Amino acid sequence: RRSWLPALAGLAAVVAGLTSAGADVLRVGVLPTPAVAFLTATYGADLGIVLSASHNPMPDNGIKLFARGGHKLPDDIEGEIETAVGVGPSIRPTGELVGRVRDADDALERYLEHLLAAVPQRLDGVHVVVDCAHGAASVAAPELYRRAGAQVTAIAAEPDGLNINAGVGSTHLDGLIEAVRRHGADLGIAHDGDADRCLAVDRAGARVDGDQILALCALSLR
Repeated sequence: RRSWLPALAGLAAVVAGLTSAGADVLRVGVLPTPAVAFLTATYGADLGIVLSASHNPMPDNGIKLFARGGHKLPDDIEGEIETAVGVGPSIRPTGELVGRVRDADDALERYLEHLLAAVPQRLDGVHVVVDCAHGAASVAAPELYRRAGAQVTAIAAEPDGLNINAGVGSTHLDGLIEAVRRHGADLGIAHDGDADRCLAVDRAGARVDGDQILALCALSLR
């Protein structure tokens, strides 16, 4: 059973703060950071917010912000937000002016459809081991690769809200290398906790670093 109670406590605090300032909140659930950027644009939101420790341990959780359209906020705007948080609100809405909260039940499906539309060819016959870092990719990544046609073996895909990045994921490749060799897979992919990056290993267990992955993507786009 997956439990996200430690992370959900932070989420509740952020939602409470936003609604108390009069903002309406659309909760998308536990999704990769790039999904929130995409959904911020898709839903026409004014702001996207991610609670994440990225590739770090759970106690390092922080807040990532996306501007309208899913773009990164300029540094000067982030500075103004930090100042405003320190000062506190000058006005607190009451009654009907308090923000509303609702859940986006189609968020994961929208993101998966978006990614599948970008796949240039199916992965039929390819066996992939995916290390989900006990994080935000634990549902999305295995499902995506399966829909693309791959045979998927998922590891570190049992998050409990505390074990994210704990000896697994893109900063700890030993478990992925062992799994690829044991299962005779064609490749292994390791995400970090919020799944905005990845590293890979080939069928022999040799590491494929980020520079090599970027070069492959650049050649493919060209």
